[in-house]
Amino acid sequence: MEYGYLLSLALILLSTKIFGLVTKKVKLPQVVGALLAGLILGPACFGVLKETEFIKQVSEIGVIVLMFCAGLETDIKELKKTGKSSFIIALLGVIVPLLAGWGVATIFNKGSDLPTSITLQNIFIGIILTATSVSITVETLKEMGRLSSKSGNAILGAALIDDILGIIALTIVTSCADKSVNIGLVMLKIVLFFVFAIVVAVAFNFAFNKWSGRSKKDLRRYVIIGFVFCLLMSYCAEKFFGVADITGAFVAGLALSNGPRATYLTNRFETLSYMLLSPVFFASVGLKVTFSNMSATVVVLTVLLLVVAILSKMIGCGLGAKICKYTNLQSVKIGIGMISRGEVALIVASKGEAVGLMNDKYFGPIVITVVVTTIITPILLKFVYKSKDSDKDSKGELEVDKFTKGTAFEEHEQSLVEGK
Repeated sequence: MEYGYLLSLALILLSTKIFGLVTKKVKLPQVVGALLAGLILGPACFGVLKETEFIKQVSEIGVIVLMFCAGLETDIKELKKTGKSSFIIALLGVIVPLLAGWGVATIFNKGSDLPTSITLQNIFIGIILTATSVSITVETLKEMGRLSSKSGNAILGAALIDDILGIIALTIVTSCADKSVNIGLVMLKIVLFFVFAIVVAVAFNFAFNKWSGRSKKDLRRYVIIGFVFCLLMSYCAEKFFGVADITGAFVAGLALSNGPRATYLTNRFETLSYMLLSPVFFASVGLKVTFSNMSATVVVLTVLLLVVAILSKMIGCGLGAKICKYTNLQSVKIGIGMISRGEVALIVASKGEAVGLMNDKYFGPIVITVVVTTIITPILLKFVYKSKDSDKDSKGELEVDKFTKGTAFEEHEQSLVEGK
């Protein structure tokens, strides 16, 4: 039996912590440090670490737990208020990047030996740019204490809808390349998932609250049952409905968010996430980057894709927020919060490559774009959320000012564990 994974895990945990402390010293979110740790120790720089199947699986569990915690901490009432606006933000946040990505691909893609048409290949590059990885934004907003703010809830809602719209767009394009994909069936599955999610979430919420209400104490069995529900919802979303597992995890968190045990569950899961799962997930993003086969043309393509990826989300989602009567600052916050592509774009790119929609030479620029947007998003969020203005998103921002004024993230986590 190989035990190299233990060394890899130790290096990831140590390096993400060290780099996290360094970025904290320069007043940047520690998420940036974790991403840089993966980038520096991975194939892109020193090559000390590489992405293994073990790291992939742990990082997948990490993002699931992260989204489950996001659901637990979400204010459902606020989320309901942002439902319509979240859809508009997500819609424009898909259309603008799709058109922009298609435009860039049209300039550079003059032909290939792939079996699919050039038009479909160009559209697919646009579809990759529509993806939003909310996990990076969630971790950053949690660290700053802004997750339950008005703009934070809008980002969460829009990112979930963005995933669904992205799945629909991906399905349509892949169906044109792969005749085995049935568009109608996939659309039906998406609708059925939300029906299933609502029914199961309501039923589980009622049963869990009634069961846990029998005792006045916070018991560990509640954490186990909550985690089981999270994993089952994630599994069902992917396996039976073709919806992202993180969407199922978020729904599971929402189902428990208004119960009397929500705070206890959040504290327990945040400890698990903070100690193991989150560092592995964020480091794994950096481990995906390689700089081989980077010709001058590919470098130019990478730079253009990166600029387009950032501006298209900011413009599309920011415009959507403005249409929904958010303030200028809130619109900027929402636009920036949707920039990060993360693992979602990588999954989309891998699927497209498998069915002949993307040439191998474009995978490098896509990965670099994903990593850079993932790194830059926390930095930009830190900048826009620290401004002292009258635009306090919600009472949540007032309650967490102490969280951002000299109180370390680790101290907050420790106080949660100790029950202070």
